[in-house]
Amino acid sequence: MASVLVVEDDQFVRSALIRHLTEAAHTVRSVGTALEALREVAHFRFDVVILDLGLPDLDGSEALKMLRGITDVPVIVATARDDETEIVRLLNDGADDYLTKPFSVEHLAARMAAVLRRARSSAGEAPPSPEIRVGGLSIDPLRRQAELDGVRLDLTRREFDLLAFLAGRPGVVVARKELLAEVWQQSYGDDQTIDVHLSWLRRKLGETAASPRYLHTLRGVGVKLEPPGPPGAEPPR
Repeated sequence: MASVLVVEDDQFVRSALIRHLTEAAHTVRSVGTALEALREVAHFRFDVVILDLGLPDLDGSEALKMLRGITDVPVIVATARDDETEIVRLLNDGADDYLTKPFSVEHLAARMAAVLRRARSSAGEAPPSPEIRVGGLSIDPLRRQAELDGVRLDLTRREFDLLAFLAGRPGVVVARKELLAEVWQQSYGDDQTIDVHLSWLRRKLGETAASPRYLHTLRGVGVKLEPPGPPGAEPPR
């Protein structure tokens, strides 16, 4: 059972979510505006927030940024916006996951379970491993900081987790299924979530999929992270 805040201004959708979550034994509070949502998280402790972006008083993406300023509660964004640029922005602004409307109650339940699993795992996880170094990359799991050639990288929580996981296995091709299981704590999911995070991570590492330095995608196999080769060397295949 989890404590859930539903932020949704459509009364029909809101009632359906409350009914489903209550039937699943969750404790639910609901509001219809961004400002009400901010007041709720300031006064009550929640395990997860389901945030609609089409709110009447404030765009949901702005509400997300404001929520991140006062709490680290996991946030699942519910949006009708399905273009990659928008999804990248939402994830970079602090969303833990997203659902594209319309979605089924089963899909919501699976995403909630995965987010809650990750949150609870992080709360009771083992002590972080020592600093990881791969080429010019330096990753400090204890402080959750990463640097590239001495310059600190501004990474979201999920970007850091993905980078640290791959850097801990330099040169090893990691299947997408394993990334979903280990980084996202999901047994299944679509590849877009991984692709979005890899794309954003590449930009911060100063590379692209067409001209990789650290992150290499092997189509149909997986992803690996390894130090750049000497100048002029042929990229790995």
